[in-house]
Amino acid sequence: MRNVEKSDPSAPSLVKIKWIDGLRFVATDSTGHSIVMDASTESGGEGSGFSPMQLLLIALGGCTSMDVVHILQKQRQQVNGLEVSVTGHRVKDPPRIYHNIRVEYKIMGTNIKENAIQRAIQLSEDRYCSVGAMLKTKAKVVSDYVIQ
Repeated sequence: MRNVEKSDPSAPSLVKIKWIDGLRFVATDSTGHSIVMDASTESGGEGSGFSPMQLLLIALGGCTSMDVVHILQKQRQQVNGLEVSVTGHRVKDPPRIYHNIRVEYKIMGTNIKENAIQRAIQLSEDRYCSVGAMLKTKAKVVSDYVIQ
């Protein structure tokens, strides 16, 4: 399987985080993409951006989504859409890591074979998704899917 990222996966990644105000920051990568982070109002921020912990769930969802679509396309499945919901449950005490994460796939398409979906998800979870591999060292990650 080809790497969906264009850069060499063994090359170092660089992102820069700049403080804007309050607890709001902007993260920028080496190509100029950016995203706003902020703490929730309960945590002293304004809730004007993603929290760092939400970004972990987004990274997992994005990583596995890219894998699953790519694998299904290689299997010549007629995928018209994919939506992934990722839910994380955190421990109560600091550092408040995720202990349970659920990934739910909704696959839309025509004549999609169930065993192809199962195989694509399994390959992503067990072999290709580096974000999932890192998170699985600390959290139980489970998944489910529905075909529409």
